Amino acid sequence: MITLYPAIDLKDGHCVRLIKGDMNAATVFNDNPAAQGKAFVDAGCTWLHLVDLNGAFAGKPVNEDAVTGILSAVDVPVQLGGGIRDIATMERWLSAGISRLILGTLAVKDPALVKEACKLFPGKVAVGIDALGGMVAVEGWAEASTLGVIELAKQFEDAGVAAIVHTDIDRDGMLGGVNAAASSELAAAVSIPVIASGGVKDLDDIRAVRDTKNLEGVITGRAIYDGGMNLKTALQISAGKVA
Repeated sequence: MITLYPAIDLKDGHCVRLIKGDMNAATVFNDNPAAQGKAFVDAGCTWLHLVDLNGAFAGKPVNEDAVTGILSAVDVPVQLGGGIRDIATMERWLSAGISRLILGTLAVKDPALVKEACKLFPGKVAVGIDALGGMVAVEGWAEASTLGVIELAKQFEDAGVAAIVHTDIDRDGMLGGVNAAASSELAAAVSIPVIASGGVKDLDDIRAVRDTKNLEGVITGRAIYDGGMNLKTALQISAGKVA
């Protein structure tokens, strides 16, 4: 059994999907993010995965109205990444009702602050590791670092990180298949739960992550929005109710 996290990527107040993180290659799927969030929950989703895309580039929250609208519309836990770079922003989002914060750029540029956040907000902090050719990318994927994925993850081994969200940028939005093997390799290297993300195209990808014993969950976006994958069936597969 794994958790399926439907993705709501927010750009200029809209629910969009990008291709390989390119803000100029955005497809708007819904002008009402709150309604989209409610639709996912009504379908049976037990978590939502939100990304403030503008915030990731700006280094501060941008799509606050859209996020708070979603929080008001649903009654399941919500994790959020994008533009969360200081303790004050973390406190504000947690007070607003976010259940888990995803820290990506901060994990590379200020790991000590991430560890401090883990102590201040136990169980509320995840690390987002976005991989480009096996190396970590930051600043909304616009900037490559010299850090390896596993090298970065190991820095947080005993910090109290709730989860690692591992995204293969080369596959993101491409419907080319999830890189379960790379996420599994990462999960084998650390004791932190790993959530696979990027490239999910069909129900076989959900099965692949579910049957990879050391993965906690999978994030999917475009495959649902495009209608190529039935969400209710995907949820049944992720829960182990059907093969």
